[in-house]
Amino acid sequence: MPAIEVESLYKVFGKGAKGAVAQLKSGVPRDELAKGVTAAVIDHNWSIEPGETFVVMGLSGSGKSTLIRMLNGLIRPTSGSVRIGGEELSTLSHPSLRRLRREKVSMVFQHFALLPHRTVVENVAFGLEIKGVNKTDRLARAREAVELVGLAGDEDKLPAQLSGGMKQRVGLARALAADTEILLMDEAFSALDPLIRQEMQDQLLDLQGKLGKTIVFITHDLNEAMRIGDRIAICDGRVKQLGTAEDILMHPADEYVAEFTADVDRTRVLTAEAVMEPCGTRDTSAFPKVESGVPVNELYEPVLNSKAPLLVVDDNADPLGVVTPRSIIKSLAPDPESAGRTEQEAQPA
Repeated sequence: MPAIEVESLYKVFGKGAKGAVAQLKSGVPRDELAKGVTAAVIDHNWSIEPGETFVVMGLSGSGKSTLIRMLNGLIRPTSGSVRIGGEELSTLSHPSLRRLRREKVSMVFQHFALLPHRTVVENVAFGLEIKGVNKTDRLARAREAVELVGLAGDEDKLPAQLSGGMKQRVGLARALAADTEILLMDEAFSALDPLIRQEMQDQLLDLQGKLGKTIVFITHDLNEAMRIGDRIAICDGRVKQLGTAEDILMHPADEYVAEFTADVDRTRVLTAEAVMEPCGTRDTSAFPKVESGVPVNELYEPVLNSKAPLLVVDDNADPLGVVTPRSIIKSLAPDPESAGRTEQEAQPA
């Protein structure tokens, strides 16, 4: 069962919202709706598997924050459904929604939302206190979470004594201490400076490797999206394209997506497997081997220093294809024929 499913999901603000949904379904562009009516989320249809990091990417006004608030029931859809672990949120009572937020879904906010008069460990334990967990157990769990995010030794500091990156680690630890299946992260790293932001991305990737949570991560930064996401949904009200970072880079669905990806350093995102060519009938036994997940920017030196192509192998050392200078050069530009495909064609089955 998917961890999260959304089906025909719309959120329209303003008078006449229901009528606006009917207009949108008939093909009326959202900028042609009546004055005072704003369509934030338009016809989203996707699901997220347990343990997946799913990134929602878009500019301001693309509906990202509205979407994430519908995923935990803070905002009700105008039309369509949201299911968490098979539970339809619109059918839940307020007590049941509160239970779902306590037990299944945690939020990590952009602006930390720390209580200034409480220490690091007390802030991390706060959610458990609300749940009614006894003091000994909640502090023990909070200390474990603090250690997970690299703040061991800072448990007794107050928020005023912490840097921005440390405060965000506290927010992440608080979500981890709640031990929910799903983490919703709304622009969680966007308030941090670039170096601290990269450290937090590393931290998240490391934690995800250990814990295997289901993560919905909202961002306006495509490089961040491509670094941490298993799949990425690029949105502008509607989902313009949904796929892996490599698929979006290599095969942008339309000009909107192509413009988004124009400034991305493709050599850091694309891997040997993404740029390889078929082996054909060549004898590859003497070819130098390279693992499928190696980034393209690490292939330049070996491919130029080798008289033979590089043989791309999987985890079992079985051959997948070959990398040549030609295949790398070809990968540095998006497929000119892919832009303009429909959203449905761009999305995986």
